[in-house]
Amino acid sequence: MKIFTGTVISTKMMNTATVRNDVIKMHRLYDKRFIRSKKYHVQDDLGAKVGDIVKFVACKPFSKLKKWKIVEIEDKNKSVLKSPEKSGGVKLKTIRKGKKI
Repeated sequence: MKIFTGTVISTKMMNTATVRNDVIKMHRLYDKRFIRSKKYHVQDDLGAKVGDIVKFVACKPFSKLKKWKIVEIEDKNKSVLKSPEKSGGVKLKTIRKGKKI
């Protein structure tokens, strides 16, 4: 049984987390590295949050798309993204063609 590692990118569905698995590959002809990423819908019984690094394995299908289960939360996300106003920063406005957005 192969164990995959990925980053949780969404937990908006009930008991489900969307996990992105990144794999670095080499191009056969040009010898350049590039990243292949794939998203998986996994069963979340451990309560993973966005930004956590988790390990997941294949299991019996829970639904049409969920065929994976989180086994372990490897690294908790300690940094919480805050809006600039809450962290004391200033919100910047962009100007395009003389118009404020």
